[in-house]
Amino acid sequence: MTRHGGQILADQLSLQGVRRVFSVPGESFLAALDGLHDSGIQNIVCRQEGGAAMMAEATAKLTGRPGVVFVTRGPGATNASAGLHIAMQDSTPVICFVGQIARHHRDREAFQEVDYRALFGGLVKWVAEVDQTDRLPEYIARAFSVAQSGRPGPVVLALPEDMLSDVADVPDRPEIVVPRPAVPDLTQVIDRLRVAERPLIVAGGPGWSVETANDLAIWADRHGLPVAVTFRRQDYIDNHSPAYVGDLNVGPNPKLMARLKDADLIVALGTRLGDIATGGYEVLDPVRDAPALIHIHPDAGELNRVWSADVAIQARAPDVIAALAARDDVLPGWHDIQATARADYEQWIQPKETPGAVKLEQVIEHLDATLPDDAVLTNGAGNYAAFLHRYYRWRRYGTQLAPTSGSMGYGFPAAIAASIERPGTPVICLAGDGCFQMTCNEMSTAIQHGATPVVIVANNGRYGTIRMHQERHYPGRVSGTDLANPDFAALSRAYGGQGWTVETQDEFAPALKAAMACGTVAVIELKLDPDMLTTGASLSDLAAAVAR
Repeated sequence: MTRHGGQILADQLSLQGVRRVFSVPGESFLAALDGLHDSGIQNIVCRQEGGAAMMAEATAKLTGRPGVVFVTRGPGATNASAGLHIAMQDSTPVICFVGQIARHHRDREAFQEVDYRALFGGLVKWVAEVDQTDRLPEYIARAFSVAQSGRPGPVVLALPEDMLSDVADVPDRPEIVVPRPAVPDLTQVIDRLRVAERPLIVAGGPGWSVETANDLAIWADRHGLPVAVTFRRQDYIDNHSPAYVGDLNVGPNPKLMARLKDADLIVALGTRLGDIATGGYEVLDPVRDAPALIHIHPDAGELNRVWSADVAIQARAPDVIAALAARDDVLPGWHDIQATARADYEQWIQPKETPGAVKLEQVIEHLDATLPDDAVLTNGAGNYAAFLHRYYRWRRYGTQLAPTSGSMGYGFPAAIAASIERPGTPVICLAGDGCFQMTCNEMSTAIQHGATPVVIVANNGRYGTIRMHQERHYPGRVSGTDLANPDFAALSRAYGGQGWTVETQDEFAPALKAAMACGTVAVIELKLDPDMLTTGASLSDLAAAVAR
């Protein structure tokens, strides 16, 4: 059957199980939009390509399947790069289709012409340009395979507009089945654990599931193993489990970092054990330290890349964890160590009071106490996020969406994607005033497509994280970190949502209850004291410390 390229593309997406795509339309891929028209695939029309790519990335995290985004050539592609960078650092499968100039105009610097292989070469797993209409099924099948294989990540396919509008008679490709590395005999893992005195499990990386999180808790509880998770992977184990001892983040518990340093065996389950998890490569230094390490990762290229492992296993962490949980090994048991580490964690999450009439630590305490286990929480980047990571306790896998790349602006698009993917599930986005304004234009996307997240905006009138570093390095010399902000509640109402402004702590609980019941996107603006800075220090505390 003869079809134009846009129809061939849409048919391939359907065969690969795609139910939803995100896009900002452009004339460069009109044929693809035409192909989507009768495909049954939902097209979520966004307001900026960065937000669209972030929604696709968040959807991939929630579903375990590649997220798909369509953007136009030139500025559309460069805008999308923010979301693709998140997908790369977070090991998330995303496929980005980029409209391209007609093939016969190449190399003339035609309108919005970009060499996408050069632009995205160091940013994504694979980038290619499809020059022949009849090769679309081949390229799309390969894109789905590359995005999901080994260490998952983003793929970019550039689509010349004349190629998309051309016709071809070409057979479809079947749905991709990604091969999984086999789980080897785990005797060497058990033997190495058996002689360890101070083991620490570090969990992270791609491909997890509810079952994996449960298996990890079962296995760790059985043997008294302490489990730490990497940055923004806190839903990888029930935080109420006695095995959970905290997260290795940008503002970590010093006692947990000391435990990492002192461990005589680290079992890295799926994580790359990168710079955030290792305290900027200072708590563990790849040049000077040689930690005893069992490293389990699905991508051979990540094994022995930075750390030389005593035992290196190329396998998916979920498959290894399932195999370990099914074993009946007799191990020495480290319940005393686990209990001590757990006590350190519980002490760490006791809220420290911050200045002002609205206290962010109490906001997070209320969320922790009242939200259901399946509530999805999202955030971008900023000091406000440290309150969420420190004081909120995740109970179920698939309920945390946050960029390990530390990208601002992520939380709101991710919350929209979560609300669309899981209608009826409470979705709460935590955002700073600077973070939210990077993508708040997606408010109309939420209204158009019926998304109902609640956004809690922590408004302290500044880029707080940068101000913190500024005070440490250039005390008293404020430059480029203050913000002039809108009335965020009124902004939400202007888009067709609802909004509340919270100026005292007792106003928050009723505002949250009303926002969750309002049936549309909602914003709760927290008027924070400008002196409030971090979970552990105020601006005045920091200034005094620098002065000393």
